[in-house]
Amino acid sequence: MAVEATGATWPAVLRTKELQEKIKSAKVLCVGAGGIGCELLKTLVCTGFRNIEVIDLDTIETSNLNRQFLFRKHHVGQSKANTAAQVVKGFCPAASITAHHANIKEGRFDVDFLRGFDIVLNGLDNLEARRHVNRLCLAAERPLVESGTAGYLGQVTVHLKGRTECFECQPKPTPKSFPICTLRNTPDRPIHTIVWAKDLLFNRLFGPPEAVSDLDDQARREEQQQQAEAEAAAATEGGDEASGDAAADAAAAAAATAAANAATAEDPSFFLRRDGEASLDYAGRVFERVYTTDIESLCGVKELWEKRPPPKPLRLTELLPDPDMAAIRSALEGAKAKGPGGQAACSASRALGLANASQKWTAAQNASVLLLAVAMYHELRKEEVGSASFDKDDDLAVDFVTAASNLRSFCYGIPEQSLFDAKGMAGNIIHAIATTNAIISGLIVTEALKILAGCLEAVRNTYLYEFPTSKRQLVVQRPDPPCKNCMVCGKAQLTLRISTEVATLASLLSGVIKKRLAVSTPNLVCGGFMYEEGEGLDEDEVAAYAALLPRTLSALPGGGLRHGSVLTVQDQSQHFGVDIIIAHSDDLKAEDAPEGFLLEGDVPAAQQQPQEPTAAAPAGAAAAAAAAKRNANEFKEEDGVLVLDDDDEEAGAKPAAAVQAPSRKRALEDGEDRDGTDAKRAKGVEAVSAAAAEDDDDVVIIDDD
Repeated sequence: MAVEATGATWPAVLRTKELQEKIKSAKVLCVGAGGIGCELLKTLVCTGFRNIEVIDLDTIETSNLNRQFLFRKHHVGQSKANTAAQVVKGFCPAASITAHHANIKEGRFDVDFLRGFDIVLNGLDNLEARRHVNRLCLAAERPLVESGTAGYLGQVTVHLKGRTECFECQPKPTPKSFPICTLRNTPDRPIHTIVWAKDLLFNRLFGPPEAVSDLDDQARREEQQQQAEAEAAAATEGGDEASGDAAADAAAAAAATAAANAATAEDPSFFLRRDGEASLDYAGRVFERVYTTDIESLCGVKELWEKRPPPKPLRLTELLPDPDMAAIRSALEGAKAKGPGGQAACSASRALGLANASQKWTAAQNASVLLLAVAMYHELRKEEVGSASFDKDDDLAVDFVTAASNLRSFCYGIPEQSLFDAKGMAGNIIHAIATTNAIISGLIVTEALKILAGCLEAVRNTYLYEFPTSKRQLVVQRPDPPCKNCMVCGKAQLTLRISTEVATLASLLSGVIKKRLAVSTPNLVCGGFMYEEGEGLDEDEVAAYAALLPRTLSALPGGGLRHGSVLTVQDQSQHFGVDIIIAHSDDLKAEDAPEGFLLEGDVPAAQQQPQEPTAAAPAGAAAAAAAAKRNANEFKEEDGVLVLDDDDEEAGAKPAAAVQAPSRKRALEDGEDRDGTDAKRAKGVEAVSAAAAEDDDDVVIIDDD
């Protein structure tokens, strides 16, 4: 059932007992238990919500602990959804929180599942998943409160079917948001290796020594430490019964074992330069750990490589024979011979004669640059080691990140990048901030309260900026109405009752899509399933799609078309689009469904492409052109607030998320200033949004995964 306005006054309705009862009985679905999700769950139970379900596919990483406050060290590796639910119930036992460690796109989370909730709150960093939730909410007629953060920026938007824009009414840039587990174990894109080199390896080698990163297996180190201490204690106790010499020998053996463990790659001190160790020897030891030992360990995890080839370890002795090492030593001595001013401006790549920033380096050249860059930090800038941070204007730091990322790319078969390209990618990284997540979660709950109270006129989209805009850091605007040209909410929705275990894709196409809907060149999409016809397809694509035709609907790729699935049907040649909600039925009667299915709803009419004006109607064409020009001028004068949109991440982001600024400036000439925003303030929003939109290109977000 769609939400309805009650005429209540906001915020006076907050004091009513009726709203308090609605809060306690409301069924809330939270999608995502990461940075926003943790804050959101806490805020919900503190507000009085008691019936909550949370869905999240991810597990907890060490890097999450600094901002996802529900998690602790001993939770690393566990389900985010399950852990968050347990922790919240710990400080609010009255809350009923059901956790699902699963993907929201799984078939069981269908339209019927969403109909069991009063409201859906999104804290996702993945654009594809956010679109999926948006479409499910539209099909289930449930209100959706969307959110996203990117550094100091954030937004909360409200989406009510038939009343406001849906999440996809305005185009969204693809988020660039990457989970830590992908960066650490299974990278498959150049940006993955660059973020790994900049955010993990650089900080481990040159950042504070006590910093913990996901390069370290914290649980395994602690377990080894405890084992060593237990062995030492046992040896000491055994001295009471054995001779003094035997006890001393046992204690010495335990101490040696502990020392050996401390010297292995599992200890964080491994990444520290040892006393008396030559800088190039240290760099070579790090190389062997990161590109040989770690890669060999990953290859042993067979589960990671069931659907993709495993990485290939690199060996320093094979890449750099003695003559190459001599050249690196010579370049290091030449850099040391320069004065203090020259040392500070040293570049490892230029010292090795690699002056062309647009040229890609070979594996051996990357190894040379990496070793020399590490040695230069310790020989020429040793006072920075232990406190350094990446700066895209620091040539030596960029040299290191470029070489480190390219070597990892060689391991995984990923295209390597030039120094110029790597610098551009490494310079556009935004980190998640806990305070931003907390602010956004509070705004999500505020809008949820308005919806439950029936104060639909009071709902607002809110945008958080890093710096105040016209003395406001939170910019509030009334949501726009649905976009008539939206390919999601602007489309009709039909319900198809059919046996998904019997009907095939071929019968669906012939009987429903082409016959009943009159689609000529169909394009079908549902989750991980896609089918298309028409010109421009390669022969292998045509063959692959033809192979799907005999399959039953439930056996199609991506989990199949099952009860509650939403199938998107488009025909670009007709400007036609419709969403079909699949309703599985095994007991259709022949007299009711002679064709084997029932198609319910109003079938939309196809729209033919506009015809070019002909010579027979010059006056009409001229009039249309004049009208279009007037409309364009009016748009330039009245519209102009641009969209600074989501991240992640995906990120994306993570998205994964970024700020979606108001899509359209309010017409203030009517004298209506509902939010106290005058024309001058609106222009300020426009300017900030436009500037932010320009800066948003190719932003990478280390997400709240």
